[in-house]
Amino acid sequence: MAARLIESKTHLIPGKLKVSELFFEVPKDYAKPDRGHIQLFARSVTRYEKPVIPLSEDEQLKKNQKPWFVYLQGGPGCSCPPPQNHPITNVVLDKGYQMLYLDQRGTGLSNPITAATLADQGDIQRQADYLKLFRADSIVKDCEAIRKTLTKEYPEELRKWSVFGQSFGGFCILTYLSKYPHGLREAFASGGLAPIGKTPEQVYKATYRKVVERNKAYYHKYPEDVDAVHGLAYHIRGKGGLPLPSGGILTVRGFLTLGRNFGMHGGLDSVHNLVLRMKSDLAQFKYVTRPTLSALESALSFDDIVLYAVLHEAVYCENEASNWAAEHVGKSLKEFSWLAGSPQSALAVREAPLFFSGEMIFPFLFDIFPELEKLAPVADILAKYPGWTELYDQWQLARNEVPFYAASFVDDMYVDFDLAQDTAKLVKNCKQ
Repeated sequence: MAARLIESKTHLIPGKLKVSELFFEVPKDYAKPDRGHIQLFARSVTRYEKPVIPLSEDEQLKKNQKPWFVYLQGGPGCSCPPPQNHPITNVVLDKGYQMLYLDQRGTGLSNPITAATLADQGDIQRQADYLKLFRADSIVKDCEAIRKTLTKEYPEELRKWSVFGQSFGGFCILTYLSKYPHGLREAFASGGLAPIGKTPEQVYKATYRKVVERNKAYYHKYPEDVDAVHGLAYHIRGKGGLPLPSGGILTVRGFLTLGRNFGMHGGLDSVHNLVLRMKSDLAQFKYVTRPTLSALESALSFDDIVLYAVLHEAVYCENEASNWAAEHVGKSLKEFSWLAGSPQSALAVREAPLFFSGEMIFPFLFDIFPELEKLAPVADILAKYPGWTELYDQWQLARNEVPFYAASFVDDMYVDFDLAQDTAKLVKNCKQ
């Protein structure tokens, strides 16, 4: 099934880039096309060239029909940056491709998921059923529908395209290789070798180990923060939580989810900066100032990317429910005993550092941020849903003929390296 191109506008961007803004219409549910359609948005980008001698119509057509290279952003729930803002653009264009940055369904301008847009679907169960259509299996069907539309007039040898997936985008690439390898010329993934064949609990047991390592590195670099974090936790608890600018309440447990930043470049330093700001505010004013609260909210809240929160555990599920696996595993680890409740007193918790959690979604997050709070019942339905479809075909991956290049990171806090190595062994023609 091909996508219907419903709008296209082209602009010249500094840097000699020609960027086209494309809107497509695709089925909401490919298994039931009569359920209606959703809108997808993508930007294509090529080099802007003005030859001295004008090209003939046939020459111009041939020049425009370059092989496609598609970029899929990480997440789930994150949109693509404009082409001129991503360093990969010039690298890919220099190789002779034209590029497509696709906002995956539910993100960016592709029928974005918010509490309000989700409410348009009807009651809580209908909202949950709608969200089941926003995983990697639907995303790659969207890609195939768009590919057929964009390459309809292309010669046969140019109808396959190349795909690149960052983090969760790489998960989508593995689904693509499983389901529609005939549409791919080559595939690339960066930090995106999904833990195929592993349960959500197995995934979180692995990632918690890396989070513990990052916490130890953090407190080794900033030993003064051992007491600082304890003191801040005690202050937050004593105040019954700190009101955030958007209307949410920063609890101790919410504060301790700052560790999701530990896996990013400069993540240890960014968390320390927030701890330092809070500590300094309290020393000077006896309260945390609005600019600091705004910075905390920006680092913690999922209110602008709710799809990330509601589907984060579901990306690991095949024929099983996640049942809030991150919380279940975390509560079994002494380093994260705070998941069962707030620290009781300053003296009771100072025996060891308070460890921050990583890229985990917990039910209590749906109690402290206003937009997520509206989605708490839906998130709970999804967490308990056991009927998730299979995302990967190990039989097909073992026979994969599409060249697949994957960059994996030894100290990746988000996609465990050892689990990634297990996946690499499952995929024929995978070069790391």
